[in-house]
Amino acid sequence: MIPVTKPYLPNREKLKSYIDGIYERHWLTNNGQLVQELTGRLEEYLGVENLLLVSNGTLALQIAYRALGVSDANRDERPEAITTPFTFIATASSLKWDGVQPVFTDIDPDTWCLDPKNIEAAITPNTRAIVPVHVFGNACDVEAIDAIAQKHNLKVIYDAAHAFGVKYKGESLLKHGDAATLSFHATKLFHTGEGGAIVFKRREDLERAKKMINFGITGPETIEEIGINAKMNELQAAMGLCVLDEMEENLKARSEVWQRYEDALGKTLQLQAKHQALGYNYAYFPVVFDSEEQVVRVAAALKEHGVLARRYFYPSLESVECLGAQGDQPVSKDIASRILCLPIYSGLPGETQGKIKGIVTEVIN
Repeated sequence: MIPVTKPYLPNREKLKSYIDGIYERHWLTNNGQLVQELTGRLEEYLGVENLLLVSNGTLALQIAYRALGVSDANRDERPEAITTPFTFIATASSLKWDGVQPVFTDIDPDTWCLDPKNIEAAITPNTRAIVPVHVFGNACDVEAIDAIAQKHNLKVIYDAAHAFGVKYKGESLLKHGDAATLSFHATKLFHTGEGGAIVFKRREDLERAKKMINFGITGPETIEEIGINAKMNELQAAMGLCVLDEMEENLKARSEVWQRYEDALGKTLQLQAKHQALGYNYAYFPVVFDSEEQVVRVAAALKEHGVLARRYFYPSLESVECLGAQGDQPVSKDIASRILCLPIYSGLPGETQGKIKGIVTEVIN
């Protein structure tokens, strides 16, 4: 079976050497040597400052909300955050879990990112933040979103789970907003098995978050605020260091897979419109069909031939009851009903991609 994605596994001997060091030091967690090394190397590789490693991407979002005061539980009215319905459930459920009501506004029909034109009408006295998503690693309209946030004194937390290494106008996309969060889940371009990170704009927010991920403990006998256990451990960091060592090789292989898909299907199916100033990371290959019926048929035909594709992101989140009933967001609902992510990972054979093209073409014709 060809999976929709496959975790990248780095050189086993190098990973073993890192693990041998862990055994020698007997230091498994609590800001160990490898976590410190990975923090510094990621800041250098990504071209950012104020990066904090955490145990997963969902906690990265939740820590960012708390460090920036978005989920302040002492408010008389329930805080709200404007976000996109076209995203993985964790973007919205992390808000809801933390006592913040996600308020969905519609997406751009071409980029599939949150459309700034829809944001201001959704702002209320309870709005505390905007939580846009760099969908599939595509850049949001960061200038327009940041301008709206400044006008209304709102925080901006970008869910950048898909945007590892993405450049925008020659610099890291992660530099935009008050914070940007990353997921290092096993299926991501860069991973630590499980894990995540937050990139803060301001040093003081980073320092507050450092306390939060360790139960609020600041010394052997001092606890300064409410916290949680969100620390990355040394085994996760060891995997991350090995994957980072091979990042250029991985990126090159994925870009070749991505390009073969574009050559084969780019003139037949709708692809995501990427910003002209974007340096992409080839993390996903989503395509949009003419109808939901086509998507269902193509996915079923691929599965019959041993190929797994995914309706990613489906359903549009404003339709998910546990997030709070809201009106339809027509563009998101439409794209979500017609989209399919095709398999992409380092080492996917060209002949397999040819097989996928053949199946897709046969079904839609």
